[in-house]
Parts: sequence; C-alpha cells; structure tokens
Amino acid sequence: MYTDSLKAITDTTAAAHEQASQGSGWILHHVTDGRYLDFTPFGKIDLPVFNIGGYELAITRHTIFMWVAAIILLIMLIKTAQRYKKTKIPNRFTGAIEVLILFVRDEIAKPSIGSGYEKFVPYLLTTFFFILFANFLGLIPFSATVTSNISLTATLAAISFVVTQWGGMKKNGVFGYFKGLIPHGIPVFLLPIMIVVEVLGLFTKPFALAVRLFANMIAGHIVIYALIGLIFAMGTLAVAPVSVGMALFINLLEILVASLQAYIFTMLSAVFIGMAVHQEH
Repeated sequence: MYTDSLKAITDTTAAAHEQASQGSGWILHHVTDGRYLDFTPFGKIDLPVFNIGGYELAITRHTIFMWVAAIILLIMLIKTAQRYKKTKIPNRFTGAIEVLILFVRDEIAKPSIGSGYEKFVPYLLTTFFFILFANFLGLIPFSATVTSNISLTATLAAISFVVTQWGGMKKNGVFGYFKGLIPHGIPVFLLPIMIVVEVLGLFTKPFALAVRLFANMIAGHIVIYALIGLIFAMGTLAVAPVSVGMALFINLLEILVASLQAYIFTMLSAVFIGMAVHQEH
C-alpha cells in the first residue's frame, strides 16, 4: 500500500512537472471552464451533454457550481425568513445574514439611489449574496469560481443594465429618460456628438461591471497556480517554502477580494440605477 501511494504521488508530481515544462497551458486548464469536475489527483468526472433540437447543451463545471451557489443562497435566505416568522429573536446565523441585509439596504441602496430605493433592494440583495456565495465557493478545494467566467459576469451586468434602464424609464418616462441623458445648455451643433457619447456611455457601464468582476476573480487564481508552478518549472524544492508561503498569502487575500468584489458590483449597480432614476442630480 505504501509503495502504491508513493508511486501515485510520484506520477502526479511528474505529470505536473511535465505540464509546467510545456508552458502555462496547465494554469488555464484549472481556471477555465470544462465539461468535467476536476478532482486532481483523484481523477475527473465527465459531465453530460444533451442534444436538444440539434443543438448541444453542455453541462459544465461552472454551471454546476453556479447551481450550487444559487441553492445555498435559497436555503440560507429561506431559513432566515422562517426564523423571523417563528420568532423575532435572531440566532447567530440569522443575525449575520441580517447584518448583511441591513448593510446592503442602508449603506448601498439608500444613499446611492435615494428616494424610491426600496423597489430596487430585492435585486441588489440577490446580486450581492449570489456573487458573495459564488466567490467564497470558489475558494473551496476542487470547486470552481464561476465569477471568473466572463459569460456569467456579462449576464449579471446585462441584468443590471436592464434594471437600470427600466428604473430610469419608469421614473422619467421613455422620452424624458433619453432626453435627460443630454446635459442642458449643449449647443445644437454638438448634439450629434453628445448623443453618440451618451449612448456609448450606457453600454460602457455594464461592460466595466462585467470585466472588473471577471478580471479580479480570475487574476488571483492565476497568480496562485503560477506560484505553485514555480516549484515544478524550476525543478527544485528549494523554492517550495517561498512559493507555498506566497500562494497561501494570496489565497488569504482572495477572501478579502471575494467580499470586496461583491460589494463593488452591487455598489456600482446601485449608483448607475440612482443616476438613471434621478437624472436631475
């Protein structure tokens, strides 16, 4: 048994060394999406691909962990709501959730949106908790950080864009909303330029939301794998203490980044909604 275990460790180390010598492809293999669940060095589980109407619908590992984050979100918030229905006295769990809810409502939605913020609080809470849970889920071994997938962050940004435009049009009317995008007192000959600039501005905001979340979440994981890869790339254990120590430091820093990115995405979404709803400001 000892011989078999030693052989497995040796084979895994040799494979990692071979991957490192081939370049950075193995890093991308770990941070990008795939049709499998990766439990290296224990193996992989292939995920199914469905054929619906001639189109392939693949279940990927990012899809799986997106569902897991959503299920955890539902269970935790439902448990919190049930606790408050039974008793108004929170326990440690519901108290922690309540602190986050009040933080999003009182420190993000209310000051950023202003009057009428109440109708946008459910969306901002959903966004905040989903990104927070998804980010922390990605820190667990053998999991995946779904917010490092540009498709997911782009979808979240697109939803924020729709909510922003809906809020602005509902408050100011369709014509009044688009009219309010143009600053008052602009000379007539500058109107064509300003219209183009303002329309582009509408789409650069969600683009910035998507890219910021995606880039920050994928960067940390790439740095961690790169530091660990130094051991195999240099072919010596002499750099192991430094590589592992730095990787652990970056991993601890990722806890802060995971929380901060959920806050930033929610805050900017609230700011954009506030700008659309109260154009006079």
